[in-house]
Amino acid sequence: MTAAIEQRVVELETRLAFQEHALGELSDALAAARDEEARNTLLLHRALEELRQLRMLMSADPQSPDPASEPPPPHY
Repeated sequence: MTAAIEQRVVELETRLAFQEHALGELSDALAAARDEEARNTLLLHRALEELRQLRMLMSADPQSPDPASEPPPPHY
């Protein structure tokens, strides 16, 4: 009976070690995903700011054509 209990304890310890390892890997993956999301958010904000500035430059430039005065695109 003692051998069966020892075997069961070893099996449970093995499962626990595997689950702890899996949790560690999931935690690392989650941290990496959060870092990537933060980088993507920063890049998106930078791109939006560049677009805003470009829009302001284009609207302030008197030589830029008014989109309303351009002819409609050809229909194919």
